[in-house]
Amino acid sequence: MKMYVLVRKDLTKAQQAVQGGHALAQFLLNHQSSWENGTLIYLGVKGERQLMNWIRKLEWKQTDVAVWREPDMDNEITAIAAHSEEDVFKSLNCL
Repeated sequence: MKMYVLVRKDLTKAQQAVQGGHALAQFLLNHQSSWENGTLIYLGVKGERQLMNWIRKLEWKQTDVAVWREPDMDNEITAIAAHSEEDVFKSLNCL
């Protein structure tokens, strides 16, 4: 099983690491996932709008997804995490 973390590239590298960690933790809390430290894939997107597009695509594909909104950034979406048995990004023709 693969865990995908999508993070905004308009953040600093340090912020990307922290926000991605928050999204992963939120996913594990929300979904009581069976992901057991398997494959972890970090991907970058341009900004919040792209994350919102991905949320819609993943929900359409019925893929579990967690959204992280950063309170210190006016609750903007900074990262998302998604868990899938398939390569959901290839199946959506996005990579």
